[in-house]
Amino acid sequence: MSAALREMIGELDFSPKTEMHKVVIPKAGSYDQLQIKEFEVPVPGPGQVLIETRAAGVNYADVVVRMGLYKSAKEFVGWPITPGFEVSGVVTGLGEGVVDFQLGDEVVGLTLFGGYSSHIVTESRYVYHKPRGLSFAEAAAMPAVFMTAWFALFELAHPRPGSKILVHSAAGGVGASLVQLAKIAGSEVVGVVGGTHKVEAARAAGCDLVIDKSTQDLWAEARSFAPEGYDVILDANGVETLGQSYAHLRRAGKLVIYGFATMMPKKGGKPNWFKLVSGWLRTPRYNPLNLTTDSKSVLAFNLSFLFDRTDLLELFVADLHQWLSEGSIVAPLVTEYPLAEVARAHADIESGRTVGKLVLIP
Repeated sequence: MSAALREMIGELDFSPKTEMHKVVIPKAGSYDQLQIKEFEVPVPGPGQVLIETRAAGVNYADVVVRMGLYKSAKEFVGWPITPGFEVSGVVTGLGEGVVDFQLGDEVVGLTLFGGYSSHIVTESRYVYHKPRGLSFAEAAAMPAVFMTAWFALFELAHPRPGSKILVHSAAGGVGASLVQLAKIAGSEVVGVVGGTHKVEAARAAGCDLVIDKSTQDLWAEARSFAPEGYDVILDANGVETLGQSYAHLRRAGKLVIYGFATMMPKKGGKPNWFKLVSGWLRTPRYNPLNLTTDSKSVLAFNLSFLFDRTDLLELFVADLHQWLSEGSIVAPLVTEYPLAEVARAHADIESGRTVGKLVLIP
């Protein structure tokens, strides 16, 4: 070893960091409520892992949290709150009883809020080793979107080979994940996008047909592909499309709902209460008698209320690693933002113009 190299190594600081910085939202509001504050690095308790974060996923749910409209955030945490459900990073601390990880392991961690942080403590049962071949940014971009897609398709919809599936917002993080998993299931997939700049991303995910609703008649094009209706339609738009999504199911078809994005603002960062109330009033109500006669199903979920279902997480992680090793799926297209630009990330994801997944880099 050269003297210069020894000198450089001697200058490196391997001691544990004592300060962390994270995004804190003190109360509901717009982008000005996204404040970065410093704290002492937490110490993991029994069964816990301390992760030094290298990337944190940004999900549309995070902006709903910031606006004070996310029910699980109010129920489980309250104010102040740090958003974020998923991180990737390096293990820098182990609580008593943790045997599956070692210091220095590269991991992915899930958390019920708190992910927008340079360090995070989470239960070891919510941590798994980072898949080989993925960058930290790609690894942080995968859990929420792919588990949403996995649960929607394989726990709720159960598509058969040859099923015809329509995926709204097919170029987004969840949408592109749904397309990939639907192709694994052997389905024919129609993807719907809201702008011409998103068409290629939806095609790259595996769509057999892409409908650009900014230039095409969405439902006329959808009918041309599946005149008898769809076996599964996956919809996070809410009131804008739910009625027609249900109408375009075939008998025994399933509508899976996992969001209500069209009730939310695309700019400004604050709820439009008139739009929210109007959207709530216009949201379809599904009568069990009609469902029975129509022989169709409406299914819905929010993963944050399923956080205790670690049995499902274990199944998902096993499938995720298998699909990645086989090359059956790829990570979303990732756009990175410094943690200090969290407000810009929120504004961008709210706009509906983004493609793929956004991540924060502490």
